[in-house]
Amino acid sequence: MKHVKTIARLKEFSISTLGIRFFFSAPLLHDVELNLSVKWVQNGVTVAGGNGCGREINQLNYPYGLCVDDDKTIYIADRSNHRIVEWKCGTTTGRVVAGGNGQGNRSDQLSDPTDVIIDRERDSLIICDSNNKRIVQWPRQNGTNGETIISNVECLSLTMDDNGFLYIVDYDKHEVRRYQMGENQGKVVAGGNGQGDRLDQLSNPTNVFVDRDHSVYVSDYNNKRVMKWMEGAKHGIVVAGGQDQKNSYTHLSNPLGVVVDHSGTIYVADNRNHRIILLSQGGTHASVILGGNNEGSQSNQLSYPISLSFDREGNLYVSDNGNNRVQKFDIDRS
Repeated sequence: MKHVKTIARLKEFSISTLGIRFFFSAPLLHDVELNLSVKWVQNGVTVAGGNGCGREINQLNYPYGLCVDDDKTIYIADRSNHRIVEWKCGTTTGRVVAGGNGQGNRSDQLSDPTDVIIDRERDSLIICDSNNKRIVQWPRQNGTNGETIISNVECLSLTMDDNGFLYIVDYDKHEVRRYQMGENQGKVVAGGNGQGDRLDQLSNPTNVFVDRDHSVYVSDYNNKRVMKWMEGAKHGIVVAGGQDQKNSYTHLSNPLGVVVDHSGTIYVADNRNHRIILLSQGGTHASVILGGNNEGSQSNQLSYPISLSFDREGNLYVSDNGNNRVQKFDIDRS
């Protein structure tokens, strides 16, 4: 089954009419505020890949993390092709911007990259080079080699806050660490107390998001929950899933990508349920906003979705892993 492969390989402009507001931190388009009444068109449009599994420039192979730039350019961690690809808005082919020189540990190679973000200050990409257990910084403009900035980390996902601190998920150490650029040790900000299901523990965490208050949200994969760790906290709070799952909308089956808007609304890629769910702050409202029509390749279906990203207009992009494509779901303006 496909989810076995998934487990095995896991080793912020404003639009007043919609009530949407975005805040842009230095490296990453994030911190989205959306009114709960906002809907998305249920039929997605393929904006990258979708031409079968492969290594051609119009194909993807196990797409993982992604981010969307201001001009709607998408950067995708094309994991099994060991490369980062850039897809300009409206194009039918991508461009390799990092890696793509075979699997390996040379400075011009990547090995199973799992996430990528934009560092605008340095006009570079920061990449989770998973199998090489390193974080690599790669120039965006004609970069042929990357520079290792953090090593010896079982990285799976990363993000950056508005102060330029990196937050990196270590899947095997069951923790999230915060790093100042230039340091190699970092500080544990979530988990770090061994594998488990206590509130001070994580079990194979996957994805991370940091809000404007520097609270850390973590997809706690094996515990089937999303945890929130406020800045300086010694333990987390379950904000989605977990043992107290009230209904089918809050029942998570291996959560991955997570984004939180300024109202505290949480968006989660519910991987093995093939859907994207929304949970309001406090859990008083939960709904399936995309997918949830069984696994499949139709425009209203998903197959093992992994990562989420919003563009500046509130359109939602999903790395639809099992279909080797990225789907864009537009804001419903009807």
